[in-house]
Order: sequence, then C-alpha cells, then structure tokens
Amino acid sequence: MSLDTTATSLVLQQAAAQVAGAQHLPPGTLYVVATPIGNLADLTLRAVHVLGQVDAVACEDTRLSGTLLQRLGLHRPLLALHEHNEEAAAAQVVQRLQRGERIAYVSDAGTPAVSDPGARLVAAVQAAGLRAVPVPGASSVVTALSVAGDARAAGFRFEGFLPPQAAARLARLAELAEERASVVLFEAPHRIEALAAALAEALPGRRLTVCRELTKQFEQVQPLDCDALPGWLAADADHRRGEFVLVLHGRSATRADEATGDAATVGARRLLHTLLAELPLKQAVALTAQATGLARNALYEQALAWRDAQAGDSGEPGDPAPTAPSASPAPTDWPADPRRVAAAAKPARRRGR
Repeated sequence: MSLDTTATSLVLQQAAAQVAGAQHLPPGTLYVVATPIGNLADLTLRAVHVLGQVDAVACEDTRLSGTLLQRLGLHRPLLALHEHNEEAAAAQVVQRLQRGERIAYVSDAGTPAVSDPGARLVAAVQAAGLRAVPVPGASSVVTALSVAGDARAAGFRFEGFLPPQAAARLARLAELAEERASVVLFEAPHRIEALAAALAEALPGRRLTVCRELTKQFEQVQPLDCDALPGWLAADADHRRGEFVLVLHGRSATRADEATGDAATVGARRLLHTLLAELPLKQAVALTAQATGLARNALYEQALAWRDAQAGDSGEPGDPAPTAPSASPAPTDWPADPRRVAAAAKPARRRGR
C-alpha cells in the first residue's frame, strides 16, 4: 500500500470513527454489511467502522473482500462463506458468535442475501437465538429501480436470474406478462443476447430499462422497448459487456382493469353498507375486509365518513333519501344513513313474512 493510500485510509477510518464511533456494537452479533457494487466511494462510513471493529469477516470470496479491506487499511481474519459451503460455514459462524465474537458478512458486491449468499447464514444465526444486524448500503436492485422511471408501477418484485433453458425462460416471461409491478432481472454478459431474444419474442412493445455496469466507469442506463433490445445489443460490442440489471416495466392498467377495480369497490361498499345495518361498525368492517380482500383501513374510513355525514344531516331538500341500497350501481358514496336505512327497511321485511 502506497503512502498516499495509507494516508487516505487513515482519514477514512478517522471519519468513520467520528461519525459512527459512538454506536454500540453488541458482541455475539452478525453484522450483514453491504459493500459497493462498483464505485468504492459508495461504501458507507458505518460499514467502514463496523468492518474495522469485528473479530472476523465472513465473505463470499476472500480474494475480493481481502482487496477491499486492504484498500480501507483494515486487516481482519477472513472466513470463506459462499453458495457451496454456506451451511457448514454458517455453523462455524454461529459457534464463534456464541463465544461472544462479532462477525461481519459481506458478499462480493452489494447487499448480501438478495441474490448472493447470506440468507442461510442469517437463518442459522437467528435459529440459534442470536442477532443479525443489517448495515445497509449499495443495492443494484434499488439502484436500477431509481432510474427506471416506471411511474405507473404497482410496486416492484425482484426476479433475479431467469431460467437458463430457453423454453423455461419463455414460460417464465409469459407468467410475468401480466405483472403490474416493475420486475427486476439480473443477467450475465454471456447470456444477455439470449435473454434479449426471449424478451423480444414474449413481450414486444413492453417498456424496459437496461442498466449496464451500474456505478462503474462505463455505466449505461438505456430505456427502450423489449423488441428493440436485440438491435441495441448488436449495434455496439460494448453494449454486451459487463453485468446487467434490467427493469421490466409493469403492464399498464387497461380500461377493463379499471372497470374490474371499480366493480370490486362498489360491491365491497354495498356489502359494508348492508352489514352496518345489522352489526357494530368494527365487526361490519372486519367481515367486509375478509370477504372482499380490500384494506380494512379504507373500509373503516368509509364507514366513519357515512356516520359523520349522518350526524350532520340537516334534512334539507336534496339530502339523500333514507332508502336501502338498490340493485343499481352504487354511487361514489352510499347514503350516509345505514342505521336509519335499517329502521325503514324492517317493517317491509315483517310484512313480507
């Protein structure tokens, strides 16, 4: 390590100690530490501090993690823990934690246990009654989503690598075709052309954001349609290099979707209004939520709005008539009078017996 590098690492450690030094690091704890996905400057000061305080660092690749620690001016024992030995290595980590040691776990890049190893380790630690503390930082999933611009997406889902077999890959894409959420895909450079062909075949016209070499020197973010991806890759050999994160934009809502949603909401309100005539508010809301799958909070707010409107009912001309709901489609808000509706409807029911 050169003098300049040593000086830089010392300054970094001092800054980390100043910012995070007062934080308590309980012994017998696993620290799950996110590392940069390309740009070393994305490592947090808290991560530097934790890595400098633990008794050992378990890692996916000791060579890569050793280089990272060296650049930080840190020297810690390394323990290999990767997809081929995770179960056995996790048992060793648990034993060391039980002796009161502090152990950090890092994957090759990004946040552990998302696509990289780490989930089995965390599960083993927690099963032993020990703590696993996250030390957040870079994540290629969130990084890609932040520049995808899929404003209409209904949330997102992490899919990762699709099946390598052509038929299985196409079948999975067919299943994802109706997904309203953004879908995050990973792909390696040697398989990106096969994935591009599958996307063009299965989802032509669907919007896609291609992220290549995120946070690195030759980072590229390219929005395009799925059927344009093969041509974009073929246009420049550099487009086929590096690690890929692709965000498949969610399917846009159609008029049929909106109509279905409106019908479901109307049906839920009709049921809620009927139940309120016979049951206490909380019970009516709970039964409606259970029957329709709609959010209990939204149903509760609707019931309260009806009750509040009824409390302020002045009986002026133009007020909703206190009649029971008809079979016709419900308006945006039902008449705010479920109790009075029940009272008016009961004589009619007795006459019908």
